[in-house]
Amino acid sequence: MKTQTKRNPVGWFEIYVRDIKRAKKFYESVFKTKLEKLGPDDPNLEMWVFPGDMAAGGANGTICKMKGFEPGNNSVLVYFSCENCAVEEKRVKEFGGNIQKSKESIGEYGFISLVYDTEGNMFGLHSMK
Repeated sequence: MKTQTKRNPVGWFEIYVRDIKRAKKFYESVFKTKLEKLGPDDPNLEMWVFPGDMAAGGANGTICKMKGFEPGNNSVLVYFSCENCAVEEKRVKEFGGNIQKSKESIGEYGFISLVYDTEGNMFGLHSMK
């Protein structure tokens, strides 16, 4: 009998945005990365994926603009893993986002920051130092 590899509970995320160009620039600038276009051209849905490996543990995902689906005030909170979340927190402010909660200890589990992107979506930053 083949055993399954354990995976983290979250397998994918989507962050919905109003202005895809502004959001793409924000996330690329904060995380010093390049998002890639995902899927065919569709006037009702545009997706840009974060770099990642779908076979690796953890979750990968996209920023999305979808007709009829507005961002902000949603009940999902995504945490991005960082070396030191204070670094990305500083970039959030620098590139037009806002800080909800500055870096704080969560004990043996490291540190978190809660921030808002340029579209009004809150997300978390997590690091062990």
